[in-house]
Amino acid sequence: MDAEGGAIARLVEEFRRLPGIGPKSAQRLAFHILNLPKGDATRLAQAIVEAKEKIRFCSVCCNITEADPCRLCSDPRRDCSVICAVERPGDAALIERGGKYRGLYHILHGSISPLDGVGPDDIRIKELLARLKDKSVGEVIVATNPNTNGEATALYIREVVKPLGVNVTRIAQGVPVGSDLEFADTSTLAHALEGRREM
Repeated sequence: MDAEGGAIARLVEEFRRLPGIGPKSAQRLAFHILNLPKGDATRLAQAIVEAKEKIRFCSVCCNITEADPCRLCSDPRRDCSVICAVERPGDAALIERGGKYRGLYHILHGSISPLDGVGPDDIRIKELLARLKDKSVGEVIVATNPNTNGEATALYIREVVKPLGVNVTRIAQGVPVGSDLEFADTSTLAHALEGRREM
């Protein structure tokens, strides 16, 4: 097999540039593509090109969309007084699948990570603050990941939003539904106790 150069090597290298794809996975993906019928491979390539040409960021919430503003921002049935700030577009999609949240979203496109050189100016916090200027938003729900970067982002958002007179809340964290307490770590249990509510 001549995988040292040429088209195969370029294909493997392009897959390696994707997040979470190491050398072996990249090679596996490349050989999978090569084994596809030409029509399937062409459709995949066309779908990638079409997505790059048609998809952009919503000028309101920074979500990925083909129409601007996006479907959620232009829906008159949504509660415009509540914004849920999430790290990635997939996080908003996950909350939407739950079917309970009726407010709007704001996609940060990352989280603050000083160790990686990512500060508040590197994510979409300025755009969030711009949305709060007209005073129609009463609450910002921070739904960042419950890790160090997500917590740092949540604290920063609280610090810059609270002075604007907007209520800042954090999604509850704790024991997942359907699990047993014996399997929860102490940090999870502590968060669950702090976020308890009246029955």
